[in-house]
Amino acid sequence: MDDEKPVSEQAMDTITTAVEATKDAAVTAVKKVRKAAKKVAKKAAPKKAAKKKAKKTTKKAAKKSSKKAAKKAAKTSAKKGARKAAKSKKKAKKTKR
Repeated sequence: MDDEKPVSEQAMDTITTAVEATKDAAVTAVKKVRKAAKKVAKKAAPKKAAKKKAKKTTKKAAKKSSKKAAKKAAKTSAKKGARKAAKSKKKAKKTKR
């Protein structure tokens, strides 16, 4: 201890130094924890994101294919209806003769 400084001032200096050291240690610890958390997140996140994306993609594909199927069914039924209508017209003409 320094004899020239009063004891209270020396105590304050010691406390200040301790607080700064503790603060630095806490900051360093937080940085390390964040870095470790990011590493873990990088390892885990792509799998979850890939699963979500795959799920979304399959949903979209299912929706698209169902729309296509509905369109196709509507087209074929319209064609069949048109054919039936044409046949019935022919039959009607034949019966009129």
